[in-house]
Amino acid sequence: MSPDHPPGLDLDRLRGLLDRELPGLAQGPLTARLIEGGRSNLTYAVSDGTSRWVVRRPPLGHVLATAHDMRREHRVISALHPTAVPVPRPLLLCEDEEVLGAPFYVMEFVEGTPYRTAEQLAPLGEERTRNAVLSLVDTLVELHAVDPAEVGLAGFGRPEGFLDRQLRRWSKQLDASRSRDLPGIDELHAALGRTLPGSPAPAVVHGDYRLDNVLIGADDRITAVLDWEMSTLGDPLTDLGLLAMYSRPPVLPDSPVSTTALAPGHPSPAELIERYAARSGRDVSAVSWYTAFACFKLAVILEGIHYRYTLGRTVGRGFDRIGDLVPAFIDHGLTALREG
Repeated sequence: MSPDHPPGLDLDRLRGLLDRELPGLAQGPLTARLIEGGRSNLTYAVSDGTSRWVVRRPPLGHVLATAHDMRREHRVISALHPTAVPVPRPLLLCEDEEVLGAPFYVMEFVEGTPYRTAEQLAPLGEERTRNAVLSLVDTLVELHAVDPAEVGLAGFGRPEGFLDRQLRRWSKQLDASRSRDLPGIDELHAALGRTLPGSPAPAVVHGDYRLDNVLIGADDRITAVLDWEMSTLGDPLTDLGLLAMYSRPPVLPDSPVSTTALAPGHPSPAELIERYAARSGRDVSAVSWYTAFACFKLAVILEGIHYRYTLGRTVGRGFDRIGDLVPAFIDHGLTALREG
């Protein structure tokens, strides 16, 4: 299939839908390219030669609709677009699978750069890197300040028992992909269960909040927060714990997991936590638990990828090193709990 017709995107059918639902939006013939970097749902940049848009759909051959719920993603960005949280303007949700073979939505194209490695950040220099990462914290504060009921997201999740449910969910995921001895992971899971903190008032939670899931503009500020597939209503400090985890240098120098924390000028986890606390007014005294939980969750995700790799079910580079990361995240989680 040609680059202008990437897999999973029938441009003729898409054009027909746009002309029916949003007449006059597209002027010339459509072209498209798959935007690399997404780990789950597929994202395409579509152009008519003058304007650009983004189409987002589930992966090809997906099975679990709940894991790739386009309606849910469209709903959260539609709710957040009028707020101070920068998200692309949603244009169209299509749940008719006859068009592209799966539900999808169309949103505006936002200029900006996703930074995934320290090498990509390095040309910015220390001051600009620092400003970009601090902007990440400030935007998280804005997200958690949104009143879910005021923006129509009152029923977006089940905040009661959120942490306990999350811990059980990721424990089940671990059991489903456990194929080798992982020293310390059962100890980490048990310790998290024993020290479960009381959650603050629920907020809109992104679920995978880190530098490579946002776009940074020319002024080093965030132009859009992307990849809302794990968003829900829940404990906002889970986002902070994840951000803190990703903001310490990776455990392997050539880590296939985000290496942005190695960039000169990148603030420390402690500085990011302090800024979040000062700007949000939230009690972050239990943040070590949330960091440890983020480590447990990532260890489980990486072990699942490693398990699929051992079965020959992964395609691409770097999967052979994923398994080496798992013990390091287990150790990081246990250390975070001890130090907390």
